[in-house]
Amino acid sequence: MQISAINSFNCPKPQFTAIKNGYENPINRKAERNLAIWSNIGAGTLLGASAAGLGSFFIKKGSKSRALKLSGIGAAVGLAYLALTLPAKIYSTKVNAFAREKEMDVFSRDKDLKSNIMEEVNKEVKDENISLDDKINHYTTVQMANNGNGMLIKGA
Repeated sequence: MQISAINSFNCPKPQFTAIKNGYENPINRKAERNLAIWSNIGAGTLLGASAAGLGSFFIKKGSKSRALKLSGIGAAVGLAYLALTLPAKIYSTKVNAFAREKEMDVFSRDKDLKSNIMEEVNKEVKDENISLDDKINHYTTVQMANNGNGMLIKGA
């Protein structure tokens, strides 16, 4: 089914298909890792700046190299934060990305399987050599499985 309004509009369309198996997982582990690193760097910078601001209350205004001392305090706190939290953040991001990737694989495989089964049922419905009762039985079996009802009682 093609919708002409969407097809004629020149906008980027999401590409979820690959040549090798017909499906490309939208979860990108590398992008997830980079986002975790950058968010942790941002949090470390914010924490370092806050520590330097607090340090400004304790270092007198007239002292020699005050800015150097404050930047050293901020850099030390920010780097300590990164050293302590970055490995755990990267690990949890990898685990979560792996789990979401597997969930998307299962979801996409399920949708592919359902579409293939429905195509077969559709071909069977169009075939004139198959009786109407068999067509109805196969269609209801597929619909019951699709709806999650595991038991189907067929009459004789």
